[in-house]
Amino acid sequence: MIERTTAFPILKGVRGQRPVDLAELERILVRFSEIPVLQPAIAEIDVNPLLASPTGLCALDARVLLHPIGKQSQRPAIRPYPVHYVHPWRFADGSEVQIRPIRPDDETAMVEFHKTLSDRSVYLRYFHMLGLEERIAHERLLRTCFSDYDREMVLVAEQGQSILAVGRLSRAHFARRAELSVLISDRHQGQGLGTEISRRLIEIARSENIGRIDATFLDENVLMRSVFEELGFTLEPDPPGTTRATLLLD
Repeated sequence: MIERTTAFPILKGVRGQRPVDLAELERILVRFSEIPVLQPAIAEIDVNPLLASPTGLCALDARVLLHPIGKQSQRPAIRPYPVHYVHPWRFADGSEVQIRPIRPDDETAMVEFHKTLSDRSVYLRYFHMLGLEERIAHERLLRTCFSDYDREMVLVAEQGQSILAVGRLSRAHFARRAELSVLISDRHQGQGLGTEISRRLIEIARSENIGRIDATFLDENVLMRSVFEELGFTLEPDPPGTTRATLLLD
């Protein structure tokens, strides 16, 4: 969009002038577009002028018009990235991770995450062996990373450029129910991360008006059993060799 403007050649720098920070300008435009989505009371908003120079970007004037009381803009057809679900968390040793909803640009990091999983971790999560090439297939990761946040909330725990864990809350069609699952990198299991991601997904379910969460795990998966017991799930045998965990939120 920036490149289509008549000002683009000037922004790149002319007559020996240094260029504008185009990456920062992109970031500002994206964040600006999120404002009326996050605040539906806004009917119109514009910044004019925006001073763009080699030394920085500065809004010199702005104008905001609100909808009449009781009226709001229509809900977007595609739900924007839920930034309000982004929060930090710390391990017992003080090291920090960021727990946030997944993004489309996480595909490469997801590939590396799956490489950290042992065969046993894969078996406990999927109930059967699933090869690495199948797990990191582009078509498969595409469905995970390009998430419809209204139908499925996928949280990742990120440290640096690495994903350490993935939690998924999948909403049932035409029902106030959702299925929960969690997958933790082998070297970070048993450190409280699975419990924290599950707790975050429960809070998301409450805020998204979901009344019941279900999860199924293998009987031999003692770590997930302890997580669900700690979070107050009701556990019942669900043959063969599995346990059904249920949490009522109403």
